[in-house]
Amino acid sequence: MVVAVAADGEAEAASLNGIANMIKLENLTKIYNIGSVNVPALNGVSLDIKRGELLSIMGPSGSGKSTLMHMLGCLDTPSSGRYLLEGEEVGSLNENQLAEIRNRKIGFVFQTYNLLPRLTAQANVELPLLYGNGSARKKRATNALERVGLADRTAHRPTELSGGEQQRVGIARALVKDPTILLADEPTGNLDSRSSEEIMAILQWLNREEGMTVVIISHDSDVAAQTNRVVSMLDGLIISDEPVVDPLIVPPSPSGGPV
Repeated sequence: MVVAVAADGEAEAASLNGIANMIKLENLTKIYNIGSVNVPALNGVSLDIKRGELLSIMGPSGSGKSTLMHMLGCLDTPSSGRYLLEGEEVGSLNENQLAEIRNRKIGFVFQTYNLLPRLTAQANVELPLLYGNGSARKKRATNALERVGLADRTAHRPTELSGGEQQRVGIARALVKDPTILLADEPTGNLDSRSSEEIMAILQWLNREEGMTVVIISHDSDVAAQTNRVVSMLDGLIISDEPVVDPLIVPPSPSGGPV
């Protein structure tokens, strides 16, 4: 009995320390049916992602990285294979169950920001909490904006913000529901070099200081150099999976960042 308790305690400690796998993919395939033609997008992908990792998934257009992101984000289901998220089998869940997992566990950051132009930064960040308590909703949105260095931009609309600031609003919107994993799809793709550094500094900070698991989909080798692990894809397969020996740490910008 004592041994069993110790083992359970060690397993829990391992999970908290980022040793346990948050995500486990086993021989995942995805085939899209376009008329009478079957188009394979994933051809047997196996991947483990540990809790608290910061990694990038790279590959050219058509490599399968976007399809893999859809799988990781529970936006689509595999044709075959298994997907375990925090030990929960998600490959066979229905749409409502997948939506519940997305709401509870996954935050999304998109290349195109996807902000509503008529709403303030505060209101855009509140959107995922739309049906929650009003005062609590506002407080959580304000806190999320503070975490990305936009405490002084809460009343600004997207047209009054730079591209980098709009992307920070997008990150705050992803953070407002306290997800356990952050999926960022080409988060610097529409930004200049300075704004890109600001966004990467925030993603690194969320990973390093808050222990968030961050997965970045990108084709940019400079972005990959700022993560701790690079998974490369081609033709629906993982062709390499390597640690970054000396990842570039981006300091927060004086113009705003993690607080």
